[in-house]
Amino acid sequence: MANTLKRLKKSLSLRLSMHRSMGPTDFHTDFSEPDLRAFTPTSSSSSGLRLSRSITSSSSTRSSKKTCAICLGSMKPGQGRALFTAECSHSFHFSCIASCIKHGNHLCPICRSHWNEIPCQAPVIVSSEPTVALSQSNSRARVSPLDNVHHALQSTLPHHQHLLHTISLSEPPHFDDDEPLLTPTLSMINPSLQCQDATINAFPEFPAVPASQSCPGFTVLVSLRAPPPCHQDRTPIDLVMVVDVSASMAGIKLTLLKRALVFVIHHLGPTDRISVVFFSSSAWRLFPLCRMTDEGRDRAIQAINSLRPGGGTNIVEGLRKGVRVLEERQQKNPVSSVILLSDGRDTHNTDNSNPRRNTQTWGLNSERVLDYLNFLPPSIRHGNHDSIGAHGHPIPVHTFGFGTDHDAPAMHAISDVSGGMFSFIEAECVIQDAFARCIGGLLSVVVQELRLTLSSASSGVVIDRVPAGNYLSEVSDQGRHAIVKVGDLYADEAKDFLVHVSVPFHSSESGPDVITPLLTIRCSYKHPLSQETIQVEGEMVKIHRPTSPTSEDQMVCLEVDRQRNRLLVAEAIAEAQALAEEGNFEKAQMVLANRRLMLLASASAQAGDLLCNWLEAELKEIRERMASQELYEESGRAYVLSGLSSHSWQRATTRGDTTILVPAARDTHGLSMSGPIGYETPSMANMVTRSQTLNFFVPEQEPVGTLHRSCSLNPR
Repeated sequence: MANTLKRLKKSLSLRLSMHRSMGPTDFHTDFSEPDLRAFTPTSSSSSGLRLSRSITSSSSTRSSKKTCAICLGSMKPGQGRALFTAECSHSFHFSCIASCIKHGNHLCPICRSHWNEIPCQAPVIVSSEPTVALSQSNSRARVSPLDNVHHALQSTLPHHQHLLHTISLSEPPHFDDDEPLLTPTLSMINPSLQCQDATINAFPEFPAVPASQSCPGFTVLVSLRAPPPCHQDRTPIDLVMVVDVSASMAGIKLTLLKRALVFVIHHLGPTDRISVVFFSSSAWRLFPLCRMTDEGRDRAIQAINSLRPGGGTNIVEGLRKGVRVLEERQQKNPVSSVILLSDGRDTHNTDNSNPRRNTQTWGLNSERVLDYLNFLPPSIRHGNHDSIGAHGHPIPVHTFGFGTDHDAPAMHAISDVSGGMFSFIEAECVIQDAFARCIGGLLSVVVQELRLTLSSASSGVVIDRVPAGNYLSEVSDQGRHAIVKVGDLYADEAKDFLVHVSVPFHSSESGPDVITPLLTIRCSYKHPLSQETIQVEGEMVKIHRPTSPTSEDQMVCLEVDRQRNRLLVAEAIAEAQALAEEGNFEKAQMVLANRRLMLLASASAQAGDLLCNWLEAELKEIRERMASQELYEESGRAYVLSGLSSHSWQRATTRGDTTILVPAARDTHGLSMSGPIGYETPSMANMVTRSQTLNFFVPEQEPVGTLHRSCSLNPR
């Protein structure tokens, strides 16, 4: 009995010591954050990995001299981290125990001995000279650019003072210090493995048009689908995370942001590179583009754990610095992207004194938004306004508005002009799922620079227009030709375009079974690894021209009808959003209600199409968020803009506090009837599932309820 009580007492003491070593747990009043290295996966391939660690079962490991009892990291000599051995003979990482001492704990976290001699960490002065990353083949000791930054961020200056005000971070004049690529991109290609090509399907609105009639508004659906993931290595990516660490991010926000960044890092491979830029009143590059090897991950996580909140919000400066990282790099991976997250409004480049007094300033094309875009780097600001034949490729910026106080129109405009997506993260716990959905797509790029080409196949058939959302489209040669510049596609991603053509009448003298060819369709794109140009020919679109059409000839194609519904709903949302910005919520509600009635009366909705069900649910949600000006300004505006971004690019975004999407319907042959609902691809869905199955550490004192699949909080 005595031995049992002794062991129980020792276990309880260990729990208390670990609790104290991480600092205060009141996230809303203290800026210190727990070290997330202890709660991260060791393998990026395990989707169901549980990361919670039992303190009792690991007590023997923590007491080992090979493992730091505070962060659970390795303490092998020669790994570039200082070690501290206390009077009681227990050893720890110097930075870990110094942080523990900083919070007033002078007891050994393992044996509870009181120390007379405690570690003291002096402020570090960072050299103004840029650090040169040596090649791995060099026999000399390699000094990583991460090391100087990490040690500087570990200063023991008072933790309630913002690090940007107390530590001078040095940066090179040019961001050409990116870590070299693992191997030349072309060497990754295995000629013996052949990937599938993209596919083209076309559906005429009706199977037949009477020969004696002309049809000026005939619609053809052209559906593109990217191939599934190839069996060979996936396409490497260069990713820059630009994150807000202003004072409003203090507490659980920054903790969950760090956790999400760690999740991203652990799902990148050794051929991928990542850089992190943090901003508040100004902006700093936390570390350059580094490959995510085991060593690279550890260093990146150490640097991320050092972030502390404080200061204002300078989104433009953070974005400028993040874009510079990609513009000035010496080597380039095939896929590049910027992820920008902020929970506030830019306090340095816009007038936000009374952001809610004049709603006219929040319009999508308002003078305020257009002026704000002029502050952005040209490499993203002018990308989508180039002509079809331009060779310049913009850097896509995927923006994430965090909480209810962010600048949704500005964040939406940044993503829209650069070809990125805007997501609205309403609930704090959804941030990791939102990042997971985004990188699930970015890590599955299988098609680049896709161009869709349409040509008239008969004399008199004229292409009138191709509404393509935000994708550039152009009709030329008096309606004989049209092109749509689609760009990159994720694995299994679908893009649907309605082509409106004029069909002439046809003489019946040729016989009763006359066929009119309408369109020839083809697309070209580049393989992201080999840069080989691939051409895909689609089947010619034809319709019958009977003298007397049957009832079957007059049945509308459900595929065309559901895509028409999608475009009409998107147009109604945009119209309602413009009315809401004018303060006319009653008319906005009427527009949404009328569109819902038209949707329910459509042929595809009557047939039970799941896409129509999803569109109806979306209209209902938007109506609820437009019930009043207060609701609209709190969450409706951001929710609507995120939805418009999704519809305009036909790509999934995170909206509100849910991540659940309705599965696609299947016909009797097992084929998709309506495509991915909400535009989510399998790779994106799998990454979100992987995020939701992770069991990260949550402080016991934090009043967090049950996390459901939607990651919405359920009160206890």
